[in-house]
Amino acid sequence: MTSLVSLRGGDDDTLWAVIATAGKRSRVANVYRSRTDALEDRAWRAQQVSAYAEWLRRSSQPVPHYSVAPIRRADLPKKWSPLPALGFLRGQFV
Repeated sequence: MTSLVSLRGGDDDTLWAVIATAGKRSRVANVYRSRTDALEDRAWRAQQVSAYAEWLRRSSQPVPHYSVAPIRRADLPKKWSPLPALGFLRGQFV
């Protein structure tokens, strides 16, 4: 059975964002209601990137780093969409 999770929650519009940073560019990779979920996602993304870190360095591409920070719903870009963990392999930081 599928369940829907609403991101609207009373008066608190604070979410936890996984932030991807490559060079001087940063982007919200994903958002979560709980800090624990965001930390798990950050760890998974970091593990995925570590497998390609040497290749990125040899091809002179910045290695993405991931962090977790609180973010308000209003601070998300209007056309925001989640960032794939390995989206940078297309030759650009998506």
